[in-house]
Amino acid sequence: MHLVIFGCGYSGTAIAKAFLADGFRVSGTTRSEDKAAALRAQGIEAFVFDGEHLDDTLRDAMQSATHLVQSIAPRDAGDPLLRLADARISEMMPQLSWIGYLSTVGVYGNHNGNWVGEDVVCVPVSGRSKERLEAEAAWMEIGERLGVPAAVLRLSGIYGPGRNAFCNLARGTARRLIKKDQVFNRIRVEDIGASTRFLAERKLGGIYNVTDDLPGPPQDVIVEAARLMGIEPPPEQAFETAELTPMARSFYGENKRVSNAKLKATGFAFAFPTYPPSLAQLLQNDRWRG
Repeated sequence: MHLVIFGCGYSGTAIAKAFLADGFRVSGTTRSEDKAAALRAQGIEAFVFDGEHLDDTLRDAMQSATHLVQSIAPRDAGDPLLRLADARISEMMPQLSWIGYLSTVGVYGNHNGNWVGEDVVCVPVSGRSKERLEAEAAWMEIGERLGVPAAVLRLSGIYGPGRNAFCNLARGTARRLIKKDQVFNRIRVEDIGASTRFLAERKLGGIYNVTDDLPGPPQDVIVEAARLMGIEPPPEQAFETAELTPMARSFYGENKRVSNAKLKATGFAFAFPTYPPSLAQLLQNDRWRG
């Protein structure tokens, strides 16, 4: 069994590890030779892919792929893999038996703090979320055309080793922004890997929210991390007066609680369903630095 991951970054590497543990051959793409070398050190066959050209070595690897995960965000010209391979994907990956597409809960848009599930009408606000929604539909259509299960994994805010509130506190970049009634979901990166493997193993298609059980105010995560580290949290800042990049500010324009009930109904069990014990585990095992 051979998994090919387009965009083997933070989430993609967690997925690779989950499949490697089950004896898969795993190939992954990245944008630089340095990053490719780091992937190879972890047992992943790595290829440099610039989003514009599929070289012969990557094409050869795709020929034996039984599983595909597409993690690269759409660009101005759309999904790069779809643009290069859409019409010929069955020819380029003749053994394909399962497709996974990594999307974002940003496709739901703003729901004023209410709960949303996979059946809610999506009203994406940002251009990048609109592009994600279009790519989701395209990958689902490819799955239907090929008769292959295609799963869309809508991810919430990703954290884990090397990317978490402890790192931000240690760097002095953590901010305790206060916006009334604002909540976010989050997801531990290892649960992304495990859920992708679970869906692939059972050949499940469809749309799934991959997110935790505890949506809450983002400042609460900072306070909990500071408490665990035994330090004072940064002072509160009013969102309205804070200096933020346009992208950071746009995140706060989307307020919702995302349900993971559909994924749980398949039998999947999250290893890190809420952030307080997850943060404690990262700190206790000294894994927070990555």
